[in-house]
Amino acid sequence: MKRRDFVKAGFLGIAALHLPQRFSSFPASAAPQPELSIINGGDIASRVRTAVDALGGIARFVNSGDIVVLKPNMSFANPPEWGTTTHPDVIRAIVELCSEAGAGRIVVTDFPMRRAAACLERSGMTALAAEMPEMTFVELGEERQFETVKTPEAVEFKEIAVARILLRADVFINIPTAKTHGGTTVSFGIKNLMGLIHDRKAFHGQYDLSSAVADLATILRPQLTIMDATHALLDRGPQGPGTVEDLECILAGTDPLTLDVATLALAQWNGRVVKPGDVRHFALAAERGVGSMAIDEERTIRTHLS
Repeated sequence: MKRRDFVKAGFLGIAALHLPQRFSSFPASAAPQPELSIINGGDIASRVRTAVDALGGIARFVNSGDIVVLKPNMSFANPPEWGTTTHPDVIRAIVELCSEAGAGRIVVTDFPMRRAAACLERSGMTALAAEMPEMTFVELGEERQFETVKTPEAVEFKEIAVARILLRADVFINIPTAKTHGGTTVSFGIKNLMGLIHDRKAFHGQYDLSSAVADLATILRPQLTIMDATHALLDRGPQGPGTVEDLECILAGTDPLTLDVATLALAQWNGRVVKPGDVRHFALAAERGVGSMAIDEERTIRTHLS
């Protein structure tokens, strides 16, 4: 069975929550490798490349001919300097890496929360897509673009409609931005997964938001998360405008929860130091086996570029 068929079978089968293991990059017996990199300084492209290289290089995640799905945050019609959307230079650098690895198709996708054309234009995605023919942008929103999967082990829901494009992916890379959120304290990598579901209103009304986000993180597990902490929105998130701190930082990691915890330590959010256990969806995700809230320094690489 081909790898993409194996992933598809996992999505459509009754044990949908096994998907995170099927999106795992390496067998359990593989020798331990770095799982987190935190890179400061330099320009954006250098930070992204250094962060990925520190984990073993893009070839650890992308093989020749792979279909790669990239999920940035393109939710709002704001410039990247506001810290509400993923900086286009981060996306550009990742697309270039995937192309160099021989990716067969590179798909960038999101479900904008405001008028899509304005979101893509002001965030810089329209210009980036015109500049990089090797990538395809897929705007989510239509019901036919989603597949309902069973989630028998989730707490808040027993099924959910997720982006169909993931069924065809060999590799899933999550590319969030670092910002606050009125409902979940912060919106980092795990929260960014909400851009891959059809019914977000249910998360904000029908379900306990933090619990539902933790449920989603057990279903949609990226092989790699690359956090854009270039311009961090420290308050009035997720839309802004608000206080922005230029952290000039890129984080990359294989454990989405550990990466979110590391991002939390970079700044004060809403004017205070926030501990990992204070973010409910972090704590719930840890309880549900998404990842670890403890940073393993022996498998963490920290670099400051000149």
